[in-house]
Amino acid sequence: MKTITNPYPECDYTRKTRALSDAVELLQGKWKVMIIAVLGCRGRKRFSDLQQEITGIGAKMLTRELQTLEMNQLIKRTVCSTKPVTVRYEMTPYGQTLLKIVLELMDWGIAHRKHIMSPTLSVNSL
Repeated sequence: MKTITNPYPECDYTRKTRALSDAVELLQGKWKVMIIAVLGCRGRKRFSDLQQEITGIGAKMLTRELQTLEMNQLIKRTVCSTKPVTVRYEMTPYGQTLLKIVLELMDWGIAHRKHIMSPTLSVNSL
């Protein structure tokens, strides 16, 4: 049997798992990653446009998630002095650094769906 060695020394591994925990905590829930995907792929959006594009999210939840993402400097909120007042959201340059990861996750999700839906898949092949 082949022995798998940890490529990270213990102290580095501990630091990296803490960082992973921070990232997962920031992005937890089903909405934040969706918001990042929409703003990252589609560009600047108004609140109502985001709510329409993200099926199933309520206004209160969208507001809460946007506030968290803004507080963590991943998105930028701009209030336009129009009548009525318009609020637009967009990715910050820092938030754009997450877009590559979100796109990779989307690609993995497509491949996973194909894998699971494959008629040749059986429990024994896993």
